[in-house]
Amino acid sequence: MNFGGNAALAPTASRTRVTEGEPHPLGATWDGLGVNFALFSAHATKVELCLFDARGERELERIELPEFTDEVWHGYLPDARPGTIYAYRVHGSYEPKNGHRFNPNKLLLDPYAKGHIGSLRWGPEVFGYVLESEDDTTFDTRDSAHNMPKCRVVDPAFTWGRDQPPRVAWEHTIIYEAHVRGLTRLHPAVPPRLRGTFAGLAVKELVDYLRNLGVSAIELLPIHTFINDSMLLDKGLTNYWGYNSIGFFAPDPRYLASHSTGEFKAMVAHLHAAGLEVILDVVYNHTAEGNERGATLSFRGIDNASYYRLIPEERRYYINDTGTGNTLNLSHPRVLQMVTDSLRYWVQEMHVDGFRFDLATILGREPYGFDEGGGFLDSCRQDPVLSSVKLIAEPWDCGPGGYQVGGFPPGWAEWNDRFRDVVRSFWKGDPGMAPRLASRLSASADIFNRRGRKPWASVNFITAHDGFTLHDVVSYNEKHNEANGEDNRDGHSDNRSWNCGEEGPTNDPAIRALREKQKRNLLATLLLSQGTPMLLGGDELCRTQRGNNNAYCQDNEISWVDWHIGADGRAVQEFVRKLTSLRHQYPILRRGRFFSGEYNEAVGVKDVTWINASGAEMRSEDWQDPNTRCFGMLMDGRAQATGIRKPASDATLLLIVNAHHDVVPFTLPETAGGRRWSVVFDTQVPGGDHPEYGMGDLYDVAGRSAVLYLLRA
Repeated sequence: MNFGGNAALAPTASRTRVTEGEPHPLGATWDGLGVNFALFSAHATKVELCLFDARGERELERIELPEFTDEVWHGYLPDARPGTIYAYRVHGSYEPKNGHRFNPNKLLLDPYAKGHIGSLRWGPEVFGYVLESEDDTTFDTRDSAHNMPKCRVVDPAFTWGRDQPPRVAWEHTIIYEAHVRGLTRLHPAVPPRLRGTFAGLAVKELVDYLRNLGVSAIELLPIHTFINDSMLLDKGLTNYWGYNSIGFFAPDPRYLASHSTGEFKAMVAHLHAAGLEVILDVVYNHTAEGNERGATLSFRGIDNASYYRLIPEERRYYINDTGTGNTLNLSHPRVLQMVTDSLRYWVQEMHVDGFRFDLATILGREPYGFDEGGGFLDSCRQDPVLSSVKLIAEPWDCGPGGYQVGGFPPGWAEWNDRFRDVVRSFWKGDPGMAPRLASRLSASADIFNRRGRKPWASVNFITAHDGFTLHDVVSYNEKHNEANGEDNRDGHSDNRSWNCGEEGPTNDPAIRALREKQKRNLLATLLLSQGTPMLLGGDELCRTQRGNNNAYCQDNEISWVDWHIGADGRAVQEFVRKLTSLRHQYPILRRGRFFSGEYNEAVGVKDVTWINASGAEMRSEDWQDPNTRCFGMLMDGRAQATGIRKPASDATLLLIVNAHHDVVPFTLPETAGGRRWSVVFDTQVPGGDHPEYGMGDLYDVAGRSAVLYLLRA
C-alpha cells in the first residue's frame, strides 16, 4: 500500500523565501540572520516545513524543504527568527508490514527541537491508522495539527557570567534524587507562580537547603518534553515522573515559568554557584509513541524503520525490550548520533554535569545482545565531552540478558539494587545477611572490582523514586497503590520492608520510636558505605507516599515534598547532616580504592577488619552462621599510607551494626596505636553524650541499632 498523497489540508502558496541551506546541524538553528532547518529521513519522498502563528493554533504556511543531502532534508529561511513556531509533515509510503508508516496528514515534532509549545490533545486524529479499525494497516486521512504541540525556534544566547562546573570528584559525590515539581510545589519560600518550575528550584532558600544538607549533586527526574498517557488522563491522573519522552533536546514547557529555555540555564547557574552539580535522568531507550497501535507524533512518521527496533521477520511490530511498546534503534548511526548530540547539547549548551540513563542496558544492546563494547557505550567513552561528565546506568531492562549490574565498562557508575535489597533485608532481621552486607558496605567489590573500576562505580541507595520512601520502608509490609486505579496490581511486591508492628500510621510510641531508629540505621548504612550514596529527596523529612510504591502517576500530595515537618523530620534531617559531614570529614569513608583486607606491615594494620562480638576477627563459621546479625567493620585509614601517596587522614573508624532484636554485649577490639574508642553516634540514643571506652571494654549495642566509634591515641 502506498498512501503518500497530499495531506488533508493543502499548503498555501509559499510566501517565505527559502534557499537550500545546510544538512547540518540537524534541527532548527538560528545563526543571527535566519534559521536553517534540517531533518533526517532516509525513506521519505518529501518533507514539508509547517509554520504556525505565535500560539501554535493556525497553520500559516507549508514550505517544501528544497534539498536532500546524505539522507537529510534541509532548507534555510532568512525570514525566520527565534520564536518561530513550526513542525513537519513527511511524505512517503504507508507500508506497516515493511516498517514504513509515513502519513503527511499527521503533524510531526522535530526530534532536534530545542523548545516546544502546547500539549498533546488525544483524539483519533493523532493516529496514523484509523483508530476505529481492527488493526493498524488502515490509513487515516484526518489532520492532526489541531491536536499537536509544536516546536519553537530558540535563541541560545545566555549570559553565563562566571559559571563553572563544580567538577566534584566521584569520591566526594553524594547524590540527591528529586523531582522538579515535587520538590518545589509546597516549599514556603518558593513564590506560588514559580512552584513546580526550574525557577522555583533556583530560589535561594532551596539551594541553600541542599548545600547545607551536605549533598553534592541533585539528580532530576526526566525534564525532557514528555507526553501524558491517554489512559492516565482518562482516570484523572498524569505521567508525573515523565518517563515518556518525545523530545530529547527541549525542557518540558510545564517546568518553565518563563517559557524560555534560559530559565533552565539560570537554575543550573544558581546550583553551580552553591557548588552543586546537576545530573539529569534521561530516557533514550524508548519514546512516547508506543507500539504499532500507538500515536504518530514524531519519529514514527519521520522514518519509523530507522528510528525503532522492529521484529525482523515482521516489521509491522516493534521489539519491546522496554515494556513500553517500542525501543529506540541505537544500532542505526543517525539514531546514535541523535542521542549523543542530545547529550552533548545538555553538557555544552545547558551546562549539566552528568546523566542517569533509564533502562541503560538497552543502550548497550546490539542486535546480538548486550555488549559493554557496543556502539553507544563506546561513543560515550571516546567522546571528549561525554567522557568528562558523570555517566550513571540503570543497568537493567526487561529484554533478553537485561540484568547487567556490574556489566558496564570503565568510566560508568551504576545503580546497585543489590545494595538496596541486602541492606533492607539485613535491618529487617532476615537470616544469612551478614556476609552479603559486608560486601555491600565495601562498595560491592564482588561486582565492581574489575578492569580498574573504582568503588564509586557502585551507586548505593536504600530508596529511589521507584518504590517506597524511607518512611514507608519502615511503616508498611505491603504496597498500597489503590490511588493508581489498577486495583493495587502495579508496583513491586518484593519490597523487603517491615512495618515494625503495625501497618501504616500509628500512635503507638514504641512502634514510632522503632521506626525512627530503623530510619537512622538505614541512613547510616547508606552514608557510611564505600561507593557513591544516593538519597531520595524528602527522605530526610520523613516524607510518606502513604504506602504507594509506584507513584508515577500521582501529581499531588502523595508525591510532593511536604516542607512542614514535625520533630521526627527535624531529627532525621539533622542526622543526615551529621552523616554527610562525617563522610566529607573522613576519607576512609570514601576511599578511591577497594578494600583489600591485606596487612600493611609498615604501620601494622589492615585497611579493613571484620570484628565479631567477642572483639576478635570474624571467622568463617561466623560468616556462615545464618543467625549472625551483629558484627563490626574496622576501617583503618593508616593502612593507605604508601611510598607513593600519603592519605589526607589516618582516622580509624569502627562501625558496629546489630540487627538482632536484643542487646549484644560487644567487646571493643584492640588495634595498634590506639588507647580508647570515642562514640561518634549511636542510633539508639541519637544526640546523647557518651563516655570514651578503652581497648577491650564491653559496649552494650542495643537491639536493632548501629554505633560508630573513632579511635583516639
